[in-house]
Amino acid sequence: MKITKLFFGCVLFIGFITTAQNKNFTLDEIWGGAFRTESLQSLHGMQNGIQYSVLEKDQASGATNIEIYNYETGEKSKTLLSSSAIEGLASFQGYTFSKDENRILLSSELEQIYRRSSKGIYHIYDVASNGVFKVSEKKIQSPVLSPDGNKIAYVLDNNIYMLNFVTGQEIQLTDDGKKNEIINGITDWVYEEEFAVVTAFDWSADSNKIAFLRFDEKEVPEFSMDVYGNDLYQQQEVFKYPKAGEKNAKVSLFVADITAMTSDQIKLGAYKDFYIPRIKWTANPDILSVQVMNRHQNNLDLIFVDAKTKTPKIVLNEKDDAYIDITDNLTFLEDNSFIWTSEKDGYNHIYHYAETGTLINQVTKGNWEVTDYYGYDKKNKRIYYQSVENGIINRDIYSITLDGKDKKRLSTKEGVNEAEFSADFSVYINYFSNATTPYEFTLNDDTTGKIIREIKDNKALLVKLKQYDIRPKEFSTIEVNSETLNMWTIKPKDFDPKKKYPLLMYQYSGPGSQSVKNTWHTANDYWYMMLAQQGYIVACVDGKGTGFKGAKFKKATQNDLGNLEVQDQIAAAKQLGALPHIDASRIGIWGWSYGGFMSSNCLFKAPDTFKMAIAVAPVTSWRFYDTIYTERYLKTPQENAKGYDSNSPINFVDGLKGKFLLVHGSADDNVHVQNTMQLVEALVQANKQFDWAIYPDKNHGIYGGNTRLHLYNKMTNFIKENL
Repeated sequence: MKITKLFFGCVLFIGFITTAQNKNFTLDEIWGGAFRTESLQSLHGMQNGIQYSVLEKDQASGATNIEIYNYETGEKSKTLLSSSAIEGLASFQGYTFSKDENRILLSSELEQIYRRSSKGIYHIYDVASNGVFKVSEKKIQSPVLSPDGNKIAYVLDNNIYMLNFVTGQEIQLTDDGKKNEIINGITDWVYEEEFAVVTAFDWSADSNKIAFLRFDEKEVPEFSMDVYGNDLYQQQEVFKYPKAGEKNAKVSLFVADITAMTSDQIKLGAYKDFYIPRIKWTANPDILSVQVMNRHQNNLDLIFVDAKTKTPKIVLNEKDDAYIDITDNLTFLEDNSFIWTSEKDGYNHIYHYAETGTLINQVTKGNWEVTDYYGYDKKNKRIYYQSVENGIINRDIYSITLDGKDKKRLSTKEGVNEAEFSADFSVYINYFSNATTPYEFTLNDDTTGKIIREIKDNKALLVKLKQYDIRPKEFSTIEVNSETLNMWTIKPKDFDPKKKYPLLMYQYSGPGSQSVKNTWHTANDYWYMMLAQQGYIVACVDGKGTGFKGAKFKKATQNDLGNLEVQDQIAAAKQLGALPHIDASRIGIWGWSYGGFMSSNCLFKAPDTFKMAIAVAPVTSWRFYDTIYTERYLKTPQENAKGYDSNSPINFVDGLKGKFLLVHGSADDNVHVQNTMQLVEALVQANKQFDWAIYPDKNHGIYGGNTRLHLYNKMTNFIKENL
C-alpha cells in the first residue's frame, strides 16, 4: 500500500497548534454559526472601473444600503441608496444595476420555490431622479432589465410580461401559461435543477427583442408530496417531475419583437426529444445563439438564428462518447467571434471561434482543467480564467492573450483563489482561503497579481479558534485500483501511531464532484474535528468519477454509476484498515444524496469491511431520479436496465450485517422520500434491523430552526454507539 503525504497540511499548522488550547467543538456552536466567516455581499464592479458596490445592513436602523467604495483606497465614496429613503420598503435582499447603471432593480419579500427559483416583490430605483416604483403588486419571477435600462421583462403565473418605463406601456407577451401545463420564460423543475438555469428568456442587444422558451409539460408525469404543516389536514404539493425514461416537457423557442408587436416560433430543425439548455443573444442584435442537445446529452449543436429571416444555422457541433457539460462560458466579442470551453481534447479548455464557427485557436492547453472563465479584456486582448494547473486540490487565477500566448499566473498563495474583476479588468478582488486560512479578500493588480490592498479578512475568527483543539486536514494520495486518488485525513490530538483508532469515511463521489479540496472549513469540517477530539480518525477519498483530473477519469463511471466508485471506497477502506493505527473492525462511512447512495452500497456490498453507515437523503434507485441528470450518465432504463439495477442499494439489502442509519426529509422535491420508503420496505422484507428518521416538511437540505442541530446530534450519537 502506498499513501503519500502532499503539500503542507501539517507543516503550516505547527505554529498554530503550539498556541492552541484544548477547548472542544460542540454541535450547538457549529450549527449556531459560531464559526461563520465574514464575506463581501452582492459585490458589483461599477462601469467606471474605479469603484464597486456592496450590500450592507445598518445594524442600528435595520435599513439596507447600497454602498459605493473606491477600489484603490477602500474608502466609501457614498451611500448610493438606502431602503430608509423608500416609502413602504424597510429593506431589500438584492439588487441589480441596468447596463448603464442609471436604474437599479431591488428585490424584497423573496419566497423560495425550488433550489434556484424564487418569486418576490421588485422595485425600480432611478438613480438620476431618486424615483422609485413597484414593478407589480404581485410577486413575480425572474425580472430582467433591458440593456438600455428602459424596459423590464418578467414572469407572472407562467406568462411573460414587458414593461416600458419611458412610455408606461405594459405588454403581456404570452397568455397560455398554466401551472403544470404551460410555462413561458422560466424553466421547468428538471431544467432548473440539472441545467442550473431558471430564467428562460433573453433581451437582444438593442433592447427591441426578447427570445424565450416555452415548456409544454402536459404529458410529463406528476409527482406529489404531502406538506403537513400545523393544520388539521395536510396539503398536497403536485408538480411535474420527469423520472428517468419518462416523457420530458416539449420545449420550443420564440422571438418576440417589441417594436413590431410580433411573436414568432423558431423552427430549429428536425430535432426529436431534445433539450435547449441555453439561449443567448450575440453581439449582433439580430443574431440569437441557441444550444440544442439530444436526450443522451452527447451531441450538442450551437445554432445561430437570424431574427429577421427566422433562419437557423448550425455553427458548431460537439460530440462525446459519454456526455457534454453545459456552462455559461459562451462569450461573444465585438466582431461576433466567440469564446467557448470544451473537453474535446480530454481536459476542459478555452477555445476561440470565428462567427462562422471556424476554430481560430485553442487558447489554453495542457493536462489540467480550466475550472472557471472570468471574462475577456478587449482593450488588452487578454482572457482571465481559473484552473488547477497547480494541483487539482488548489485553484489559481491566470491571464492569457487571446492567441494563447503570454500566460501569467496572477495568484500566489497555495489554496483556492477566486476572482471578481472590475468592469475594465484593471483590478480584481481575490477571494482566497486554504485549509489553514479563512477567507481573505484583497484587491489585486490585473497585470501582475500583486496585492494593492487588503479589503477584509477573518483574522478575528483565527484568534477565536486558538481556544480550540483544531484538528488539521492532512492531504495525501492513496493508490487504489491502479489509480492515484486524493485524500485528506483528520486525526485525534496526541495521535499515537501505536494505538488503534476507529475510522469514519466521508465521501460524495458524484460525477465531476470534488470533496478533497484545499479550502477553508465547512460546518462539516468542524464536526469532523469534534469527532477527532473524541478519538475518531476521519478520512475522505475522491474516487473514480470525481472531477478535475480530465474527462477520462471523470467519465470512467459512465453507464455504471455506483460500481467503480463503490469499489474505490471499499478498497480505500481496506487499505486504511491495514494501517497499524486503524482498527479495521471499526470502519464506518457516511454521505448525503449521491453520497448516501454510495454509503448504502458500501455497507451492503462490503459487510465485512464497514461496521456502520449513515445515508442522508440517498438515491436508492436511479429509476426514481430525474431524466436530465440520470440519463446523462446512465442513458434510459429502457436502454440500460443493468446500469440502473446492478448497483441499486434496494437490490443488495441481504448483505446488511452492520448498523445502518437512514435519514430523509419528507418534502424533498429533488431526491424524493420515495427512495427511502422503497429501501425501508426492502430492508423490512429482508428482516434487517436498522435505524431511520424522517424530517417532516424538510427538503433535500434538511434544515430550518433546530433541524440541522437535531440531525447532527442523531448522527453523532449513532457513530458513538456503533463505531
